[in-house]
Amino acid sequence: MTNADEADGLRGVAEARLRSRRATDGVGASNADQVRLVHELQVHQIELEMQNAELRQARSELETALAAYTELYDFAPLGYLTLTSDGLIKKINLTGATLLGVERQNLLNKRFVSLVARVDQERWSQHFWRVQEDGGRSMAEFSLRRRDDAVFYAQLDCVRCEGGASEVRIALSDISERKQAEEALLKAGALQSAIFNSANFSNIATDANGVIQLFNVGAERMLGYTAAEVMNRITPAAIVDPQELIARAQALSVELSTPIAPGFEALVFKASRGTEDIYELTYIRKDSSRLPALVLVTALRDTAGRIIGYLLIGTDNTARQRVEAERARLDQVLQDKNAELEHAKFVAEKANQAKSDFLSSMSHELRTPLGAILGFAQLIESGTPLPTPSQKRSIDQILHAGWYLLELINEILDLALIESGKLSLSLEPVSLAEVMQECQTMIEPQAQKSGIGVRFPQVEVDYFVQADRTRVKQVLINLLSNAIKYNKLGGTVVVDWVVPAPGCIRIRVEDSGEGLAAAKLSQLFQPFNRLGQEAKAEEGTGIGLVVSKRLVELMGGVIGVESTVGQGSVFWIELTLTAGPPVASEAVASPADPARAAGAAPLRTVLYVEDNPANLMLVEDILARRPDIRLLSARDGKRGIEIARTFRPAVILMDINLPGISGLQALGILAADPGTAHIPVVALSANAIPRDIDQGLAAGFFRYLTKPIKVGEFLATLDVALEFAQTQAARSGTNKEPIQ
Repeated sequence: MTNADEADGLRGVAEARLRSRRATDGVGASNADQVRLVHELQVHQIELEMQNAELRQARSELETALAAYTELYDFAPLGYLTLTSDGLIKKINLTGATLLGVERQNLLNKRFVSLVARVDQERWSQHFWRVQEDGGRSMAEFSLRRRDDAVFYAQLDCVRCEGGASEVRIALSDISERKQAEEALLKAGALQSAIFNSANFSNIATDANGVIQLFNVGAERMLGYTAAEVMNRITPAAIVDPQELIARAQALSVELSTPIAPGFEALVFKASRGTEDIYELTYIRKDSSRLPALVLVTALRDTAGRIIGYLLIGTDNTARQRVEAERARLDQVLQDKNAELEHAKFVAEKANQAKSDFLSSMSHELRTPLGAILGFAQLIESGTPLPTPSQKRSIDQILHAGWYLLELINEILDLALIESGKLSLSLEPVSLAEVMQECQTMIEPQAQKSGIGVRFPQVEVDYFVQADRTRVKQVLINLLSNAIKYNKLGGTVVVDWVVPAPGCIRIRVEDSGEGLAAAKLSQLFQPFNRLGQEAKAEEGTGIGLVVSKRLVELMGGVIGVESTVGQGSVFWIELTLTAGPPVASEAVASPADPARAAGAAPLRTVLYVEDNPANLMLVEDILARRPDIRLLSARDGKRGIEIARTFRPAVILMDINLPGISGLQALGILAADPGTAHIPVVALSANAIPRDIDQGLAAGFFRYLTKPIKVGEFLATLDVALEFAQTQAARSGTNKEPIQ
């Protein structure tokens, strides 16, 4: 009942009394009685209002106290839990939920044992049962699991609640740091004990005067003395080689500029000055034998920093000295071997250089007389009067043998270059359609002469491969030539290509010859092995397939063969597909350039001699940003020389590997011509090994740039060359500008 209800009740009682009195007297109550009753009613109402105020204040205080209690309970430094008799969590504060890493609502009615690490679950069940049975307070340590399965150490202070519910209250605290510290301390103590009592270390502790106070098991084993024989009797200096003590004392005296006596002081002097000292010495055992030892010396101090003794920890140094001696021996052996290898490398490099020089020389020496033989034979063949039939047969034999010898020389030189790693390839997008057309043109005369039909693929899609154009053609011509030579009379050769997997293409050359057995296939790519064809009429060197295999592999491809005896063979190569380059036509500017405005500064002309369309287009795009430069181009060295003589450009950019004459040869011709000798020529080549660069600069190139082009370096070099050309023109006082 509320205070208002109580006031209404009292008012009702007073009114009932008034009505009763009126009924009893038979007359209305006097005004005095009414006043008195109203007064009593007002008094009761005031008293009730006072009681209401007191109750409200008491309720407010109670709510404040309850909020404070709740806050203290939730944010107490310990986790508080109440468990039912079944071990379910009935109540838990926020601290406890935080320690367990689970939201409070997810913990209520959850079995507490599920939060205990598995290793401690059985022990917890027994502990919980004892608390319920025995009552009282029990404290124990358990491993608990958080939500992320991380385990932490907790101390659980458990007490059974009063009453018949058998509930258990728990105070939970995280003691992980303390447990870790205890474990670390125990581990450190165990390590110290193990080290100090180890049989592998001699631990000798002395007092401040150096008298031995401790002599451990390791010292007894290593030195042969018992602890009783040395403790409080001698200093460690008494069991050390005296000559070493004298030498150490003298060395320290010089090092520290202070006299040091050759005794115990020499062993601990540095340690006594606050420096941890480690050195080698020789102990004299009880049986007078010697023990090389490595000794660490430390001064022992009290809390005030005063020295109270010294600790000498020693290890047997015999094995270490033996290892060091063996290491020194092995180091010497290694040095000797390195010297031998350096000498062998020098000899090999010298031999390799000699081989390269020999090949270069032999190429020249063989080609010079061979060129004369073939040249004069062709002159005689076409001369006037014409040779007689007998002479014609002899000339044919001379030409046939000469061309075959030239082919043999080329193959041997190619193989030698590949084996020495000196073959230079220019990998670029190569059109298979163009290569096939060239191969068809070159191989058809041989096929017609042998009566062999050759079918090339109908080109619907022009594929491009990442390869060296010249070398791809060389490989295909070799495969086609073999397919014709070793075919049957009236046979066929079929060339086609397929795309076996994304990113690569397989080119197949199929013949209708005798085919090869498995035993011969395994010997196919061996140098000078013609697989028994030596006795037949077809000429061959046994080198072509070996060179082809190495060339294909250098271009990142694969070569293979499939053959069936009596049916023929299929030789194939696989190369990497790539995007085709933009088509760039030979750009030779007209003498009158309409782009030049009247009165504008004269354009400076640059000539680029390059047979690769992609490289040419790249330079065109770079120089398109330079309105002060007009670019001319040529696809080979001879054409480049003609344009240079006609237009006299300010600078020439020259590739090295050009069809016809090389860039080096073109450079020599330009340098020998007074009209072009002044023009700076910049090499722009994929030949990037140091030897190529050195040879290029020695040959007279103004600068030598390697591909891929670095645009910044390229433009900077071009500006230097243009400035050089302008300076040379000013000094000579002659007009070296292009002919208009």
